[in-house]
Amino acid sequence: MEEVAKLLAVLALFVLSLHFITKFLKLRNRPSLRHLPPGASGWPVVGETFEFRKRSLEGSPTRFIQERMDKYDSRVFKTSLFGSLLAVLCGPAGHKFLFSNENKNVQVWWPGSVRKLMSQSLVSRVGDEAKMTRKLLLSFLNAETLRNFVPKMDSIAQRHIKTHWEGKVQVLVYPIIQLYTFELACCLFLSIEDSQVPNLSSLFDVFLKGIIAFPINLPGARFHRAMKAADAIRKEIKMILKKRKVNLEEKRASPTQDLLSHLLVTSDANGRFLSDMEIIDNILLLLFAGHDTSRSVISSVMNYLGQLPQVYELVLKEQLEISQGKEEGELLRWEDVQKMKYTWNVVSEVMRLSPPVRGAYREAIKDFTYADYNIPKGWKLLWNTGSSHKDPTLFSNPENFDPSRFEGEGPVPFSYVPFGGGPRMCLGQEFARLEILVFMHNIVKRFKWNLVLHDEKFKYDPLLEPEKGLPIQLQPSPLLPNTFSRHIIH
Repeated sequence: MEEVAKLLAVLALFVLSLHFITKFLKLRNRPSLRHLPPGASGWPVVGETFEFRKRSLEGSPTRFIQERMDKYDSRVFKTSLFGSLLAVLCGPAGHKFLFSNENKNVQVWWPGSVRKLMSQSLVSRVGDEAKMTRKLLLSFLNAETLRNFVPKMDSIAQRHIKTHWEGKVQVLVYPIIQLYTFELACCLFLSIEDSQVPNLSSLFDVFLKGIIAFPINLPGARFHRAMKAADAIRKEIKMILKKRKVNLEEKRASPTQDLLSHLLVTSDANGRFLSDMEIIDNILLLLFAGHDTSRSVISSVMNYLGQLPQVYELVLKEQLEISQGKEEGELLRWEDVQKMKYTWNVVSEVMRLSPPVRGAYREAIKDFTYADYNIPKGWKLLWNTGSSHKDPTLFSNPENFDPSRFEGEGPVPFSYVPFGGGPRMCLGQEFARLEILVFMHNIVKRFKWNLVLHDEKFKYDPLLEPEKGLPIQLQPSPLLPNTFSRHIIH
């Protein structure tokens, strides 16, 4: 069986190679295929994918980008990833061009694995259809709506810490944080019962590993396992959706209780409601984006705070000041989170140095010129945090940890892009900010920690994650011996 799978995989790559070569031969005489950005296409079909993935697993995708910027052109270079020729537009100018040219020169594009795994979601929508879907989702994910969920987030964070951290001497941060971020996403998006969370969480682990991969749907392949996991997740969400429709009709569920209810009762500007499959795939997208990126960020923040005790102390000081202004047992509110300015500057600096995602893709929808080079219609485009986040001309002493970079006006526009920008800026930016800050408020008040592995490597697979799970040793916070227990929700 294994030999048959290998043979089928080779045949699939051979067919892809023929398609790729035929397409190139048909297009090579187009004027726009002259004076292309400099660079290398690598091997047929796979291009430079293996080198890109190697750097990602080493935790240094920035090196892949920087080497080519130095060798070819610091503004733009060409490469080939996941079977597609693409141009990498670098630095603030490249980011600005891609973010401001949505539906003009470019439109969103994702590798085939992403499109197939979430075919009915926003990631596969372009033009007016994408605008309508995005607006519908943002009407739930905006600050005005999410502010009402802050007390619930605080309650979940406190319960999580009480259950999974208290009484422990050592914990693995990365897998434990997923329990918090996934439970929070399940609660706000689906009002899911606690008993369903572990099964869905394990399915999402499989789903995540195949989301950026060659879309070869053969047994044993990452993408094949991801497809099976996605089908199982859809089945669970579909059952919840059917039950929710009945409960809404019978007034046993609230139209505003979570994202699912919101999507079932809300139409777009044209009066069209999303189909069941569109709702399911968009919730699948947001469950993935709403917990895994935040898990990555929180893990990185705890890693940096473990290395920088002086920064930890300042974060703790800010959070204690917020707690001291609250009544016993009172949960966090929106106004409290707005006071966490230094803590968010720390998180922002962590995301500059260690962004949870490397970038995102676009597609040229017509021939255009950029930085004196021709970009042909159909070419894929990539913006990448590695081309600006550590640029010494944009951030002085870029390897130094300095939260003050985000005070006042902050970094140069389009130089700091962990959430992207423009019409396609991350939908869950505000949700992520709240879940990260609420967790940090609770964890620093309760614990200090020491890193077990002081030089643990973080790799991208596909999101940033600690190779060994980030083991830490816990110590009760010496500055708050009794106050924390006062605020725990029993």
